[in-house]
Amino acid sequence: MRKKIFGLLAGVMLAAPAYASGGGVSFDQNGSITRLIEQVKAVNPGADAVSLPGDSRAAKEWTVLVFVNAKNNLESYGLKDVNEMEMVGSDADINIVAELGRIAGYSSADGDWKGSRRYLVAKDNDTSRITSPVLMEIAKSDMGSWKYMVDFTKWAMEKYPARRYALVVWNHGSGWNKDLVFESEKGISYDDETGNHITTPQLRQALEQIGKIDIFAMDACLMQMVEVGYEIRNYTDYVVASEETEPADGYTYNTWLAPLAAKPDMTGAELSKAMVDSYTGHYQAIGQGATQSAIKAASFGKFTELLDAWTAEVMAANDLVNVKNAKTKAQAFYYSSNKDIYHFVKLVSDATAAPAVAQKGKELMDFLKTDLILHNRAFGAKYANASGLAIYIPGSYTASYDSLLWASQSKWDDFIKWIK
Repeated sequence: MRKKIFGLLAGVMLAAPAYASGGGVSFDQNGSITRLIEQVKAVNPGADAVSLPGDSRAAKEWTVLVFVNAKNNLESYGLKDVNEMEMVGSDADINIVAELGRIAGYSSADGDWKGSRRYLVAKDNDTSRITSPVLMEIAKSDMGSWKYMVDFTKWAMEKYPARRYALVVWNHGSGWNKDLVFESEKGISYDDETGNHITTPQLRQALEQIGKIDIFAMDACLMQMVEVGYEIRNYTDYVVASEETEPADGYTYNTWLAPLAAKPDMTGAELSKAMVDSYTGHYQAIGQGATQSAIKAASFGKFTELLDAWTAEVMAANDLVNVKNAKTKAQAFYYSSNKDIYHFVKLVSDATAAPAVAQKGKELMDFLKTDLILHNRAFGAKYANASGLAIYIPGSYTASYDSLLWASQSKWDDFIKWIK
């Protein structure tokens, strides 16, 4: 499963992407843009328009950007997923742009090259080899750096403009929480070569630099949490991710890119739903438990008001026994401190003798179901009460939680301290 193996983290931070100081190789190494166009059309004969870095063609409908940090024990799956993208490929309406990073020690497939490569993903029928044009080759990259992720994203958006953008971060993920020993390791995009990863506050910094995008998706474990979504709520319309750990195979890219290619004028809401259905549908078909959901980021403000009002009533009623029972029974995930927020509120509200707690709980649950959680799919008896959004309810409070916007701008931190 895509949970972080902490013993693999080692190395030092690179101050900047290597190519910025001359370590990178331009996509146009031989000076022939024409050759690259021919290369794309050779593997995708139906592409009558090819976007290239520096191209002045009109923006397409969508640009899908995938930051595939396979510089860890998921390397073979990174290669597989880029091949899945090639099953669809870029065309006259959509761009698919990926950066794939690799290191020594894992897969030797596809020529066993190392470093990072940026691709304009082109359609082909070879699922064992990446044939898309290499636009840029970077000998040393730090894919655990939020600044490096910004560089990739802004580069791709400039070179491949579109009316709408979806950014997928591919890697291990830990949501907000680890356990107390590894609390500082929370985050996403772990680079085992540099030892760096992107923390939750750094995700916000990255999206501030990138600018507003339509969909921010995380093909990684445990990232669909209130704490993560709230941090980035102003910089994306929809957040697509999993409450639970993801199988190592992660997203099946062809099964959501194909519907997009068939209907390139999809809205952000439509594509978010297609991503959720693609993921959970795949694992349901093979009988493997899975969760995936799409969250409407703009709704976090109202959600915060409703949750704060509910927790205030719970504490005023001194409903501590019901809260502790709910904490024990609520749908949990790989980390027991990650609880499904809807199920937790329901358990408290169903058991309370305080009418105000029940009423505020109903308002909150209605809002979660009809507004904040755009689309949720959970498969497997283990996830019967996975409603689409997790929240942190720990056994003991850790001060590092205070670094989150959620902790400073909501009253949830006071509530989880009160529970103890």
